[in-house]
Amino acid sequence: MRPGIDRALTRTWVVTLVLAAALMANITYVQGFQAEELRDSALNSRRLDDRFKVDRGPIVADGVRLAWSEKAGDERYRRRYREGPVFAPVTGYFSVFSQTGLEEAANHFLDGTDDRLATANLIDKILGKKVPGGTVEATVDVRAQRVAYEALSAAGARRAAAVVLDADTGAIRVLASTPTYDPNEVSTLDGERATAAFERLNAQPLKPLLDKAAKELFPPGSTFKAVVAAAALEAGATSDTGVTAGRSYRPPGAGQAINNDAADIGGSCDRARIPLIEAFAQSCNTTFAYMGAEEPGNGAVHEKAAAFGFGDRIEYADGVLSAASSFPETGEAALSALGSIGQGSTVATPLQMAMVAAAAVNDGVVMRPRLIEKFRAPGGRTVDDVSPRRMSRALSSEQAAQMRDMMEAVVQRGTGRSLRGTSILGGKTGTADVEGASYNERWFIGFGPRENPEYAVAVLTEAPGYGIESGPIAARIVAALSRE
Repeated sequence: MRPGIDRALTRTWVVTLVLAAALMANITYVQGFQAEELRDSALNSRRLDDRFKVDRGPIVADGVRLAWSEKAGDERYRRRYREGPVFAPVTGYFSVFSQTGLEEAANHFLDGTDDRLATANLIDKILGKKVPGGTVEATVDVRAQRVAYEALSAAGARRAAAVVLDADTGAIRVLASTPTYDPNEVSTLDGERATAAFERLNAQPLKPLLDKAAKELFPPGSTFKAVVAAAALEAGATSDTGVTAGRSYRPPGAGQAINNDAADIGGSCDRARIPLIEAFAQSCNTTFAYMGAEEPGNGAVHEKAAAFGFGDRIEYADGVLSAASSFPETGEAALSALGSIGQGSTVATPLQMAMVAAAAVNDGVVMRPRLIEKFRAPGGRTVDDVSPRRMSRALSSEQAAQMRDMMEAVVQRGTGRSLRGTSILGGKTGTADVEGASYNERWFIGFGPRENPEYAVAVLTEAPGYGIESGPIAARIVAALSRE
């Protein structure tokens, strides 16, 4: 060939090789690195068609399968749930359209596409080799979860929830909610049936698909006084410090006074000044309204609430977030006073209030709640442990000890004294009025067991009556956890 033709052919070959290399690189990138993103894209029309062609791994707790896949008779698998209404806040659902709970948090581990389940190397992913789905081990205690669900269901409450945290690790041992739903109903392979089930559940006024334990907000009533008391300790008070009390307190600029409960008339709350521990044990509204409005004031209470997690959506599994609890940041003394007794604009999830109690048990440290213990490969080998993570320090060690003393006083001689001798060592009752309603938000937060307290509990029941009526439920749950 002539030199000019040789050079032209050489350039052509070079360009061809470069283009081939670029094509291979693009294929490698797309299949190796973008496969997950493309598969999950809402623009991928095959996404929903392929959902049930995967034999997803199980969700387990205490060796019990809570969710698993079952062959449907064709190439598809149907998701099944054990005692669906009991464990729905934990597992969530896996439907034709979407997934929630642990089904969402560990979606790619369960369907085998998580990198932690790669059996060889990148070539496996490029060649499209099937990687079996893994097992997700939840932190919940199966027996205690059942006890909690049964107790909440039997309470005659409009809505109810219970949360128990391992105070030292943040592991969620109980996450229960009523009214609830059965994930088996919405996990059908039939799109029309799934749509009908969702429409029926969404039409119910109490929203059973919405987990009351972590994703719905309620006024916490006097349980919020634990946060206000923590702010007072931060400002220099001790449990023995004399604090303002009295039968009535009118915040500066307010048109209406805040009063103690009628049952407190003639008791220690009537006195002008009493020790902080006594005001806490007897739940004197006037004391904590004064603290929120004047000393230590709104800013101090707001800052302390934030240290416990208020203002944030708490992530307790990958991508699974709680509703954000809140305390009003305001210059209006009346609003701050009302919020400081857990009414007005103050709202919280049971998960958040369990975190408040947990900090007292855990030397003042708030651990990040977590719902997953570990991830295991199909053969049983652990490929990832979910380690405890510290979120913040809400109290010093000394302040935490004083908070425990105050919460123990509630049970020994205060509003929670009917719990003496139960599994509950310390706690705080709370009753929040709901304007125009015949029911109250009845709260109890606390810790136990008595001999070696390691669990923090929060129980909410929505019914006529007072917060102490949620106490026996908390005691039953903690007793179930502390069994030999």
